[in-house]
Amino acid sequence: MDLGLAGKVALVLGASRGLGAASARALAAEGAQVHAISRSGSVEDGALQGFAADLSIPQGVDALLSHIAAIGRVDVLVANTGGPRRGTAQGVPGSEWLAVFQALAVSQFRIADAVLPGMVKRGWGRIITIGSSGIEQPIPDLALSNAVRGSVAGWSKTLAAEVAKHGVTVNMVLPGRIDTDRLREGDASKARGSGLDLEHVQAASRAGIPAGRYGKPDEFGAVVAFLASVQASYVTGSMVRVDGGLIRSI
Repeated sequence: MDLGLAGKVALVLGASRGLGAASARALAAEGAQVHAISRSGSVEDGALQGFAADLSIPQGVDALLSHIAAIGRVDVLVANTGGPRRGTAQGVPGSEWLAVFQALAVSQFRIADAVLPGMVKRGWGRIITIGSSGIEQPIPDLALSNAVRGSVAGWSKTLAAEVAKHGVTVNMVLPGRIDTDRLREGDASKARGSGLDLEHVQAASRAGIPAGRYGKPDEFGAVVAFLASVQASYVTGSMVRVDGGLIRSI
């Protein structure tokens, strides 16, 4: 299927590895011109154009906004951020809440605001935010992520209603347990904390997934590419789970 992305300009945040890199690869494979943003600016694929910006701080966002102005056009924004530290909801200092909200939420809001006027003017655009299954079912010991990504979900749903009439869609993709470096780091942390063997921890985790396995990054990237496509023009305001059936809610 031709997704109609040839010649489109895509901006993918957090694209040096994991879900961001998989999303960037999927868009590039469909012929999009992909600008891959990360702290290092490094890229896995020679088809991608890397740009270094630390989006956890306002100065890094400012640098990216200047880069966006130089690009002159963005048709697809894939908003992806790293995850905050593990921990409970209790005892988090106010300064940390503010820092995480800046890194995971405000940065994405500002970048979306920068690309939206051009999308509206052209009558076509895609904003896709990578969230977490914790938005629908909070994940134990990930309070910061659960809370702030929930705020991003509210923003995404609100924005979708505002810009749908202009041909711009706004959706979220909620990954479950996708086999990335972050997931492996989390499994290793659980193993150390419980005193159990890593393989035992991973087997127990997979047992809770109806598909019986972790997802592949490229499976996730394929969903992002579809939401960016011409064919997905009537899909907006949605949260699409890519989790092998992990979340059972209706």
